[in-house]
Amino acid sequence: MSPPAPFAVKDRLDPARAMALAATLGRPLPQGTLPPFWHHAYFWDAQPPERLGRDGHPKVGIGAIPDLGLPRRMWAGGALDWSVPMRLGEVSEKTTVCLSAERKTGRSGPLGLVQLEHVVSQDGRVAVRERQDLVYREAADPTATPPTPPDAGTAPVEEARHYDPVTLFRFSALTFNGHRIHYDVEYARRVEGHAGLVVHGPLLAEGLIDLATRHLGPLSRFSYRATAPLFAGEMAVFCLDGTRAFVRGPDGRLCMTSEAEAA
Repeated sequence: MSPPAPFAVKDRLDPARAMALAATLGRPLPQGTLPPFWHHAYFWDAQPPERLGRDGHPKVGIGAIPDLGLPRRMWAGGALDWSVPMRLGEVSEKTTVCLSAERKTGRSGPLGLVQLEHVVSQDGRVAVRERQDLVYREAADPTATPPTPPDAGTAPVEEARHYDPVTLFRFSALTFNGHRIHYDVEYARRVEGHAGLVVHGPLLAEGLIDLATRHLGPLSRFSYRATAPLFAGEMAVFCLDGTRAFVRGPDGRLCMTSEAEAA
């Protein structure tokens, strides 16, 4: 299957949107430049209702993601490289290309593995290069027993925080993420088989980047992998042990693991 052609989106980095994201996350207001990972609040892919799938995302086969015949989407992880800071208020461009898309059979059944690359530029200079790993699966069986996630362990640096449904809704709005598992609890439970509203993978990744940056300094590279969902209202512990940062759920499960590299 030939992957779709690359496409580009231009956007002005509106400071008001960054201020709204700072309020949502409880962070200081950015001073002139965009904090790491906050480019996710820009470059929206806004599609009309007839071009959306049942999960609220744009239908596969539209844009950079081919249709692999599997309806259930999960953000599995990714990696980012930062080159130069992005200035607020200025026009930037994000180019997206599908690096690979293949269908395989795993222990849980058919899998669609999709890898995207996003390159964000400003004034002709690359500011962020991001790889995004997506997994597509068959429709969920809500009665099935979920797999046992790995144990997270502990770390020298630990910070507890939780995400309520309002925070998830605001983050979905600011990133134009229509996935219903983040705001439609009945859909999340009955269709996707989750225990409740799912905290966004990018929201956890942003928290790990913030933690690592405060302790290690500005980052040049960050890679992460989701291992288990975290649900709205659960207490999460953000942990840092050297260059490894991870999220521990309330029962000790590992929700996300990452590696950070200081600039």
